[in-house]
Amino acid sequence: MIPDPSAAAASRLSEQKKNSCDGENSTGAISHSGDESGNENRRKSVRRRKRPHDGSENVKRTNTKASCSSVSRARGSHRKQRHVEAVTLFEVVTMGRSAMQEVIDDWIEAYVMDRDSSLLDLISFFIQCSGCKGVVTAEMCQTKENSDVMSKMVEKLDEIAGLQYKKFLAFPWILTVTWPMDTDSVEYPLIQSGPYGRWFHSEFCDFVSVLVAQCQHSVIFDSYLMNTLISLLTELSNSYIRAFRHTCTLAALKLLSSLVGVALSLSVGIENNQKLYKVQKTKNMRQRSTPQLERIQKTITEEKRAEIESMMDIIFKGVFLKRYRDVLPEIRSLCMEELGLWMKLYNLVFLNDSYLKYMGWMMNDKIPDVRLKCVLALQDLYGDAQLLPKLDLFMSRFKDRLISMTLDKDNEVAVQTMKLLSDDALSSDDYRQLLQFVYSSQRPLAVTAGELLYSRLLNPLSPESEALGESNAEEVHKQQTYARLKALLKFYQESELHQHVVYLVDSLWDCAGVLLKDWPTFTSILLQNSSYTPGLARSEEAVLVEIMVASVRQASEGPALVGRTGVKKVMSAREKKQQTDDCAKLTEHFLVVLPKLLSKFSHSWDIVVSLMKIPQYFNPECPEAENTQVVSSLLAEVGAVLELHSGPDVLEAAARSYLSLCADGASWCSVAQTARDSMIQQWVDKLKVLLEDSDSFSADEEKTGEILTTLRKLRAFHNCHDLSQWSLFELLSPLLSIESVQGGPPPQEKAVVQRLQLRLFCERCHHCLTHSDHSVRQQAFLGICDVLTAHSYQLQVWDPTSCGPLLYTPSPKLQRALLTFIEATWYSENSEVEMKLEDLHKRRNLLAAYCKLIVHGVLEMSMAAEVFMYYMKYYNDFGDIIKETMYRTRQIDKIESARTLVLCLQQLFTRLRREQESGGGAHPGVQTFTSIKELARRFALTFGDLVKFRECVVTIHRSGIEFVFQGFNQMPETPTPLYLSYLTILSEFSSKLLKPDKKTVLCYLQKHTAEHIVNLREESWQPLVYYRASLLAVAEGEDAASYVSSDRKPHPPNRSPFSRQKLEGTARKLSQALSYVLIIAKSVLFVTLQEINLPARSARLSPK
Repeated sequence: MIPDPSAAAASRLSEQKKNSCDGENSTGAISHSGDESGNENRRKSVRRRKRPHDGSENVKRTNTKASCSSVSRARGSHRKQRHVEAVTLFEVVTMGRSAMQEVIDDWIEAYVMDRDSSLLDLISFFIQCSGCKGVVTAEMCQTKENSDVMSKMVEKLDEIAGLQYKKFLAFPWILTVTWPMDTDSVEYPLIQSGPYGRWFHSEFCDFVSVLVAQCQHSVIFDSYLMNTLISLLTELSNSYIRAFRHTCTLAALKLLSSLVGVALSLSVGIENNQKLYKVQKTKNMRQRSTPQLERIQKTITEEKRAEIESMMDIIFKGVFLKRYRDVLPEIRSLCMEELGLWMKLYNLVFLNDSYLKYMGWMMNDKIPDVRLKCVLALQDLYGDAQLLPKLDLFMSRFKDRLISMTLDKDNEVAVQTMKLLSDDALSSDDYRQLLQFVYSSQRPLAVTAGELLYSRLLNPLSPESEALGESNAEEVHKQQTYARLKALLKFYQESELHQHVVYLVDSLWDCAGVLLKDWPTFTSILLQNSSYTPGLARSEEAVLVEIMVASVRQASEGPALVGRTGVKKVMSAREKKQQTDDCAKLTEHFLVVLPKLLSKFSHSWDIVVSLMKIPQYFNPECPEAENTQVVSSLLAEVGAVLELHSGPDVLEAAARSYLSLCADGASWCSVAQTARDSMIQQWVDKLKVLLEDSDSFSADEEKTGEILTTLRKLRAFHNCHDLSQWSLFELLSPLLSIESVQGGPPPQEKAVVQRLQLRLFCERCHHCLTHSDHSVRQQAFLGICDVLTAHSYQLQVWDPTSCGPLLYTPSPKLQRALLTFIEATWYSENSEVEMKLEDLHKRRNLLAAYCKLIVHGVLEMSMAAEVFMYYMKYYNDFGDIIKETMYRTRQIDKIESARTLVLCLQQLFTRLRREQESGGGAHPGVQTFTSIKELARRFALTFGDLVKFRECVVTIHRSGIEFVFQGFNQMPETPTPLYLSYLTILSEFSSKLLKPDKKTVLCYLQKHTAEHIVNLREESWQPLVYYRASLLAVAEGEDAASYVSSDRKPHPPNRSPFSRQKLEGTARKLSQALSYVLIIAKSVLFVTLQEINLPARSARLSPK
């Protein structure tokens, strides 16, 4: 422990009394005016100008002799020699490290001459650094044990005087700090925003470090300076005032870090002297110097190091143990950061379980920055192999917590934790769990996991055989690549929960890009052109092709993936050049090799799907693209594959590849367009031949299958290419009806032609809505919705100078058919989980298409009432779509949207009343009174801005009052309105009324009730009481809904089981053919609407 300098303090006190003119010379004052305060220093320029300072930093004493002991006089004696301006210690922070060392040296000289005055200057420095604009007074204390002295240690407010006081013991001083109350909320230097705050933090820490470094060989061991300084920082770090606590905690922690450096220097000196002593001892008597040996033996003492360690222990127990769980996150972060530094530098003392436990505990802190500081500190410790044995117990205790931190909500914490666990700190089973993070949605975390995967599974692999020798380095490289790819295939196949090759390749791209871009080795393995590669299994070949295609995509497009965040948005010039070079290399290689791969794997549709995507990433500026023979060979193989496969995935990949090859400006454009047109012409000719028979739908099964296959191909290419020259609408429109359309050629006017096609399509689709096959009904519904939505958008962008607009309004019969169809989407007939999810996705698409018609004005907004009434009942399945529709309609016309909500509630209430009166069985469209009331409450919550939707809410109330009292004639047999209980539902909107509107609605209600005799004491009128109370904002003790209605008891539906016959053979294929005809006809209509830039699927609300 640091010795107590009470005796020395008493002697110094007596000397000061002799030199003082008054009786109170034991008290000094440090005054901080507005010009010299820490707050004023914030406004100084960062250019660190030196300011002249007249006189001492302390207020001049009344006695001339006493003032001669001040720091200014001590520095003044050297002013002419060193040419250093007189500055305060606080101003030193603004002058840089070089000036800091000179001024601190002067302060040490002044401290040797007069310790008390110099210590007051140092105390003033820390008070000013805390941003305090006040006065510090100091008085000498004889002993710490005096109970009267300890009772004076207070921290209080004087609200009358507007001052704050803090009196604390920094032995041998009793310090009192006084400052105005209104400055407590002002930012102190450490937390100021901008560069000044960061710069002051750095300079302040440097000051503490330089102070200890300059004092380590002299006054630091005088048992006075450090005792006072530690007492000061300990007391201020315990203050409830944030500025004192934060600033002095930082100073105390940096002081301990500086003492660690001193202890390390002493340890090195002790070790060197011990070695020198051993050398002297080994010499013979003649060579040995006895005085030198005795001098060395005296220097080998550990008293100074023990004293330094005692200081560190006092700071740790007095500051760290009280502040590492401080309410301020910045203080907790400082504690963890400095603790990690102590463990790293002075592991002999700090790297043990007694200190490591604090690091483990604070990994559970709720602030991400604190957790991050713990992880970064542990990274430095685990990075030193010599320290690993001391961390075994810590890892066994906190291993689970570290693994769970890879799932931290803060991305940086998760990434740094993954880097920490990459240092061989866990078992193989734990690493198997961590490697799955290559599929993470956060790219930095996935890349870190990819580095872990590469270092543990891919990089250590070497060729199994060394018989090839160094002469055949290429074969050795290929064998190494094959071994790594084999390990990668094994890892992917063992990850049964993930089937995302593109994300795996993206995670490995930064560390294993050379391996993944070795396309010649990939294709050589797939073609089995080398003897060193044994045959791959069928599943391994498929995965290897997927990895190869994913690497091609990554090289061409970069790391941008759907669902993965944290990607750098702007590429550097070097990255762009690398991307261009990679595209040229893959184009040159795959133009030659891809036909061979397609020929080999032509009978494997899944491999063909992946291979078909490669031409989409070709670089048309590649020199190899001039070779038309190679391009023709590739297109011939693609055409041969399309003759074998007609699956949707293969056709979509081929259509997109042809779209890329046929792009304008490409050198192979003409060759690709010729091949595409020839292939489509063959399909159209074949379809014409198959459709020559007027009774095509009754043809044999083989012919129907050919029609279906050809329609699939035309549908896939029609989505990407312009096939208008083949007049597919005229060719396929007869298939939509049993009767064939007779008549001459259509009129030449553009609008008339389009209107006829649109009307014909809607009529045929309307007829298909009653088809026996559910898939045909769904496709017909989607076709009508998409085409009508596109037609609505076309009206907005129509150029009136070209020709008349394409006017078409769906008939009421068609609107009712659409509404009837959408009502069936609320229910699912599948019970299996997978089928139920797939069916839900389809039903969401159908509902979104119908809502799009309402949003785009194709259907009246009132048609949305039938949709809104299911908002609560099917919230989990369709709530997001209905809510978005409600929001869009409110943007179009908020008053009409409010009337739609009213219509929805009134229809539900009317159905409920009608069912209660009839006493019939339960109907799916009828909801309970409680459900309707809850639906009204959820509707009311959508009106967030009361001022913006003021008219809407008033409209809802007025419409509700009119609904209740309209046509009511009070008679003895009907004393109350039939729908009076609707007011209870309407009261859910009362909280959204402004005060003036509540009075208006109340007057409107009284106007309707004034003509009738209302007895509020009767139970039948309680809904009116409840509603009036909601308008008057009076809390009622009992819910009026309990007087009016109760929930219906659910009755099981009395339905006979419906047996559905399976469509087999020709009938099923005919239904599929009809579905494809609907799709192609819809696409043709989109092409004819030349002004429309709205794809079919984008015209639909996107379900989540």
